[in-house]
Amino acid sequence: MRLLHPDPASRPKIDEVLQSEFFNELREKIDEREAAIELEEKIVEQEILLDFLLTLQQRKQEAADCLHKDYSFLSSDLQQVTKMQASVRRNGDFSRINASQNDDFASSTSRKRIRRTPKENQESSRFMKNFKKLESAYFLNRNRAVNSGWIKPFMEGLSKYMSSSKLQVKADLIQGDLLNSSNLVCSLSFDRDGEFFATAGVNKKIKVFEYDSVLNENQDIHFPLIEIPTRSKISSICWNRYIKSQCASSNFEGVVQVWDVTQNQVSVEMREHERRAWSVDFSADPKLLASGSDDGSVKLWNINQRASIGTIKTKANVCCVQFPCNSSNFLAFGSADHRVYYHDLRNLSIPLCTLVGHKRTVSYIKFIDSKTLVSSSTDSSLKLWDLSDTTSQVLDHPVQSFSGHVNVKNFVGLSVSDGYIATGSETNEVFIYHKAFPMPALSYKFNTADPLTGNEVDDNEQFISSLCWRPQSSTLVAANSTGNIKVLEMV
Repeated sequence: MRLLHPDPASRPKIDEVLQSEFFNELREKIDEREAAIELEEKIVEQEILLDFLLTLQQRKQEAADCLHKDYSFLSSDLQQVTKMQASVRRNGDFSRINASQNDDFASSTSRKRIRRTPKENQESSRFMKNFKKLESAYFLNRNRAVNSGWIKPFMEGLSKYMSSSKLQVKADLIQGDLLNSSNLVCSLSFDRDGEFFATAGVNKKIKVFEYDSVLNENQDIHFPLIEIPTRSKISSICWNRYIKSQCASSNFEGVVQVWDVTQNQVSVEMREHERRAWSVDFSADPKLLASGSDDGSVKLWNINQRASIGTIKTKANVCCVQFPCNSSNFLAFGSADHRVYYHDLRNLSIPLCTLVGHKRTVSYIKFIDSKTLVSSSTDSSLKLWDLSDTTSQVLDHPVQSFSGHVNVKNFVGLSVSDGYIATGSETNEVFIYHKAFPMPALSYKFNTADPLTGNEVDDNEQFISSLCWRPQSSTLVAANSTGNIKVLEMV
């Protein structure tokens, strides 16, 4: 209380205050508090470090467990492949080679496989460039596997993926009306034997070319064997799988027509679609045909009558229709609502299942086999679907997603053959995928020649507009938006 004494002379001096018991006790408490804070900070720092080290240890342990698991997979698979290789060499088992395949294609493929194995080409740029993706695909397949049956298809897929090094031009198809500004080819289709192929598009003509003549004729202009003028732009063309002289087309006015190409005339004309018909396809039954339209409907037709025999109504534009190779009871179609619908035609009221996964319009679909479907979308992706289990009405997990090409606004074509998937790109390139791997195996860029000067030009507005594999071969025909058509071969 001396600090408050009314007489300043009676108040304690500052030195006395600092030396007082009160201040000593306060100083000791402050020192103790500072020590406690410092100790607490050290404990917190140690706890943070301990937490980091424990988390790091846990993650490294998980990584080590995964690495150990992967290593075990590799060891097991190496042993299995070594045994398979020894068994083949010991028994001379070449029965897996399909003798019924085209002899030239089979022999050339065999030569390529013998000549180009991953071990011999480990330094090749394509193999090393894709090694991480190949590794990811391997472990993805391995982790899904419930038995050893997965390894053979993966091995065959890897062999096919690595068997060719490039797409080589076998022929440039130069047409007489190249100066026509409307030469975009919307559709290409081979006949059942691969002897002829047809082109159709915005020039209002169906042209039929003989494949061997295109390859063998060394001339400035290739003339079609048959040329059929049409009243409207053609969106799609498809050969009958059994009747060699018959093909069907759909056009921008919504009309579906069946043609006798040897007679250059329409056999039957169907006029029920109210808007543009995008797609047409023949089934395994040579009389059954399907078409899809912007009017939101799929029509089923018997080619012997003009009226449709069935209709599937949807809420969005139908961009593509496709029958499985060996069936007339099932049909799939792709829609502008980003979905694919798979129907049993014996019950048109509801789809067996709906495939959900694309982010934009589904432009094409193709069956690789009776239960495997690939879809193409303007979201720059392809997706592979397994339809063997239709107990679920919605499939939202594709078996594989493929990316590498660019497709955001145009229809760029889709075709499948022997596990290979060909698609176009808005970079004016053809891309080839194999169903086993998500990245392209091969690509080829069209370099367009100016029709007047012959000089090569690069136009960023050009894109691949259609393509089609030749049956039982390693070749395909591809066309771009200027009407430039090339025959390409995997070599």
